[in-house]
Amino acid sequence: MHEVKLSDGIITLSPLRVDDVEAHLAGEDELLVRWLNGGPGTREGIEAYFRHCREQWDTAGPLRVFGIRMGADEVLAGTIDLRFAGEGLAPGQVNVAYGLYPSWRGRGLATRAVLLVSQYAASEGGAEAVIQVEPENPASAAVAQRAGFTPCKPTHSTDDTRFDWYIRDLHDAAR
Repeated sequence: MHEVKLSDGIITLSPLRVDDVEAHLAGEDELLVRWLNGGPGTREGIEAYFRHCREQWDTAGPLRVFGIRMGADEVLAGTIDLRFAGEGLAPGQVNVAYGLYPSWRGRGLATRAVLLVSQYAASEGGAEAVIQVEPENPASAAVAQRAGFTPCKPTHSTDDTRFDWYIRDLHDAAR
């Protein structure tokens, strides 16, 4: 696989690497555990997941996970992932999920990352991006709206968790 690197001059997105595990564990907090990770990470679990992410890149699988990186030394500030297939997604829809480590929040970095991955998703054939947000997570909903996503239908997952959907036409993102 060729190395994918996306940048807007402020942040850089590139695939997660196994050497990112330490930074991820150091940055994980209760908000990431609650809204994104589904439980606290362990070194073994995170290493296995990051290897899985790399395999998805290497095989052009439906999951593409990027590290959100800052500065010339590309310090890991968080993650953002695309799922080109998944529960409730129609053909052409791509799910976007993101999380920043506490010291990087409140700077507009998640919005920048969403805009960059939206362009990438469009270049990979995605027609519409979807961000699913639990109603109790207004910060994530604000990122979606700042990135040009429109509120849409609420849905429920198989475990009956409610998600508010935010959608963006990726034809606009490709420009």
